[in-house]
Amino acid sequence: MAISLYAVSVPLCKQMLNSLSAILNKAQAHASAKNIEPDALLQARLFPDMFPLIRQVQIATDFARGICARLAGADVPSYESSEKTFADLQALISKTLAFIDGFTPAQIDGNEERITILRPGTPKEKKFTNQAYLLTYGLPQFYFHVTTAYAILRHNGIEIGKRDYMGA
Repeated sequence: MAISLYAVSVPLCKQMLNSLSAILNKAQAHASAKNIEPDALLQARLFPDMFPLIRQVQIATDFARGICARLAGADVPSYESSEKTFADLQALISKTLAFIDGFTPAQIDGNEERITILRPGTPKEKKFTNQAYLLTYGLPQFYFHVTTAYAILRHNGIEIGKRDYMGA
């Protein structure tokens, strides 16, 4: 049976972005209840050489938009990455969800063998079929950043678990 690129891209990205939104809501509520400065969580890292929570969320949304757009052969929108607050991150997630929700199975399925080129014309150029891009690069990157955001918040005492990570 052929894989449906749509089925393993748009719905999965939506599920994880919605769960990311929910855990950010819990983090904001936790900070408020415990009188913790929101920046203590927004700038938290798992290790000094890793990106902070804000950047993890930005990159996760970048990958969600990039995955869906590239599979459909559409332009990948570029956002400023100027978010500074929980509200800014929620707006970014909402904007990303609205963007990816605009794709249909007809736009994505059947494009498995189309070539996706990342960083064209640079020494870091990579070429993939859409199916290989999705399964070996796009989704692993997306999940890495969603998981890292979850781990930062859990490490900082936010009461979240697997159900929160998996979402509805």
